[in-house]
Amino acid sequence: MVKPSLSELNAFLTIAEQQSFRAAAKVLGISSSALSHSLRSLEAKLSVRLFNRTTRSVALTEAGDKLLRHIRPAISSLEQAIDEAASESTVPSGTVRISTSESGALPLIKHVLPEFLEKFPRIRVEFIVESGFIDIVAEGYDAGIRLHEDIPKDMIAVCFQPAMVIGIVASPDYLKRRGEPDVPQDLLQHRCIRYRFENGALLDWELQHNGAAINVKAENSVTFVRGSNLLAVEAVLNGLGLAWLPLDHVQHHLDSGRLMPVLPGCEMKYSGLSLYYPANRHLPPAVALFIKAVRDYAARARSEAAV
Repeated sequence: MVKPSLSELNAFLTIAEQQSFRAAAKVLGISSSALSHSLRSLEAKLSVRLFNRTTRSVALTEAGDKLLRHIRPAISSLEQAIDEAASESTVPSGTVRISTSESGALPLIKHVLPEFLEKFPRIRVEFIVESGFIDIVAEGYDAGIRLHEDIPKDMIAVCFQPAMVIGIVASPDYLKRRGEPDVPQDLLQHRCIRYRFENGALLDWELQHNGAAINVKAENSVTFVRGSNLLAVEAVLNGLGLAWLPLDHVQHHLDSGRLMPVLPGCEMKYSGLSLYYPANRHLPPAVALFIKAVRDYAARARSEAAV
């Protein structure tokens, strides 16, 4: 068998990530016809079809999905090695790819990235927002951000947010029209803004009531797939229903009176957010510098909280 070239494998990876020949060709800076030729050459060398293609969609075959899982970490490691070699004699450069939820990325965007990117202008930071928990090693990410309690034991974790409190909020206009719930069971009579995971499951609301944790399967009037706090906040501000949100993300709206707390005292407190990464992998300079920046921010935040 004639071995595939690195350029052919990279073309395959880019098509899989972009799910579009046109978008992949734009990313690679080549024509769509050249990209199609490269993929046909790869499929011929492997004697297998990698994509099911129609005029409107591109989807991996089973063989393509299996190849993607194997080459994505390998190509990522190769790119990191190249960035590391190039950075030996120049200013730090490279790309840091982080799997995160939307709420997980916000504190670092606000408190870490401005100073970090000013100090290291040639380092690129990519936040890939996902609703579900993934294997960052298998998917080729440098790090991930999740609740500390959800991080695998074989990872190194850097806790940068000591706790997260999630509660229910609503606009004053909505509460005026629909009334305010007195107990969690009253939520079943209200319009609620909820998240649906990619597997189809709805995210239940977790609350504290009478000293016990309870799950509430509230009726959903507006649903966001993959979970966007930004869209949920906009929906609740416009009086579309109640929302279960991290309170620190909407504190300015609570302070201004644009939002009101609902069922105060029933909020759930979760372990803090952490940046995590593999314990047994050599860190490229760009990744190591970003991790250090997160550690430094976490240390400052702990010092300020102790004063």
